[in-house]
Amino acid sequence: MAEDIHVDPTRESFDAFKALPRDVPINMLNLLRFREHAQYPDGHINADKGWSGARAYEEYGTTSGPVFKRVGGTVMWRGTMESMLIGPTDKFWEVAFIAYYPNSGAFMEMITDPEYKKAVINRQAAVSTSRLIRFGEVDGPDTFG
Repeated sequence: MAEDIHVDPTRESFDAFKALPRDVPINMLNLLRFREHAQYPDGHINADKGWSGARAYEEYGTTSGPVFKRVGGTVMWRGTMESMLIGPTDKFWEVAFIAYYPNSGAFMEMITDPEYKKAVINRQAAVSTSRLIRFGEVDGPDTFG
């Protein structure tokens, strides 16, 4: 089985994201699995701290949080996986959350911010694999259909 490493977007997936409307609210489903030990590039300030992946992700949240809030982002829901009822049983997510952005332009502003770019190295060191899925809002009744 091939390694399941999805930490950063591919050029194709990022281009598809950018092609979607930028002036509508979006919700980003984040599914995360952490490395046992954070993997920083040689020479990085956090490389010799011996952090777990979870601790490095905590640092990412602390250092990227002000930018996330400044662009209007908010975490709508956060949870930990308890059981896979439908889906592949070899997939386990340690953390899941939904981040709301007032529009995808706000998300783009965040990821291009110089302070965010410094913070994202903690995410890259922390995460062994992840999913980041954009959802648009849909009007309609509160039903499954």
